[in-house]
Amino acid sequence: MIRDSFALLGEYTGMAWQSIIAHKMRSILTTLGILIGVTTIITIWTTIQGLNTYIGSVLSDIGNSVVYVEKYPWVIKGDFWKYRNRKNIGWREYEAIRRHSRLARAVTPQVVASRVAAYDDKKLERVAVLGTTETFTETGSVTPESGRFFTGADIRNKARLTVLGAQLAEELFKKSNPLGKRIRIGDLKYKVIGVLERQGDFFGQSRDNFAIVPIGTFRNVYGQQRGLQIAVLAATSAELEDLKEELRGILRQTRKVPAAEEDDFAINQMDQLTGFYEDATATLYAIIFIIAAISLLVGGIGITNIMMVSVTERTREIGLRKAVGAKKNNILSQFLMEAIALSSIGGVAGILIGLLAGSLILSLLKVTGGVDLSAIFVGFGFSAFVGVVSGFYPAYKAATMNPIDSLRYE
Repeated sequence: MIRDSFALLGEYTGMAWQSIIAHKMRSILTTLGILIGVTTIITIWTTIQGLNTYIGSVLSDIGNSVVYVEKYPWVIKGDFWKYRNRKNIGWREYEAIRRHSRLARAVTPQVVASRVAAYDDKKLERVAVLGTTETFTETGSVTPESGRFFTGADIRNKARLTVLGAQLAEELFKKSNPLGKRIRIGDLKYKVIGVLERQGDFFGQSRDNFAIVPIGTFRNVYGQQRGLQIAVLAATSAELEDLKEELRGILRQTRKVPAAEEDDFAINQMDQLTGFYEDATATLYAIIFIIAAISLLVGGIGITNIMMVSVTERTREIGLRKAVGAKKNNILSQFLMEAIALSSIGGVAGILIGLLAGSLILSLLKVTGGVDLSAIFVGFGFSAFVGVVSGFYPAYKAATMNPIDSLRYE
């Protein structure tokens, strides 16, 4: 029984292929709507899935148990000037959190400037200079690949030391060992005591092109008025929400925010970025299906129209087949298989083009992403569904023809 079913399926597929080959141009034009719809789906689907994987891996490296006290929220909704007019986060807030927080495992002040870095005749523009403390390795989830990071004594003594990002060390020193060497950052020289492990790029922007100096040294050189970002690591991930409430209380008291007024600071965490990203991709998914639905509808109408023409052209063939014993199910399956074949050709072409287009977009964004099998299944599913729906009525019409009338048809 199963063998007979497979034999009939092979026969119907062969007949469908012969009909498609016999009308090449008509078949190509018929599948264009399906091809465009599936290409749109697969391109955007592949791009979003690649971005999901990439962003998820980057954000997981940064850590989900860290919150950042800053002047601005990472996702601004409403009046920007309301945030612009806030007071900077300063040293007073850092000291208050460090002294009074009971749920923080590490508290790290961070402040950034951009300067020229040079060694011998090699000079690099716009290098990020980060001033911070010895706890940066905990809140930043970074580890020196060679050498060491700052100690508490280095921070207290405001030592003229620096730890380099991997890219900066490579560009300044090529293959030589940077440890113990002195580089110029801005107008001053700093001794290199360590090089951090490589963190990679984020959308083509290097996360390794920076120099870290003790925050006291930074503030002496670049001034005391720059706003801080304060990274706070929760003792455990389960206490993160309690930590945020604790920080809110400490900051409101330190900054003397009246009870009736809202916070004049932001407590940011990675969930805000992932939530914003998920909202944006949800909108993209909606756009995918609207565009694809229109394209597939047009493609489905085209297949229905061509199949109706095909049924009319082959009326005598249908009558002959019925006269020699073909049943309604045989005729229905034959024409339905032809509609599915037409749709599947457009679907396969759309999948291939969509995967190539998606991979190209990811490469332009400097994001690595592989072929997602779910995209292939989605493409095949849509094309097959359109083939069945658009081909059913013409196939049913062919199956219910009166064989005597069919044989008389001219």
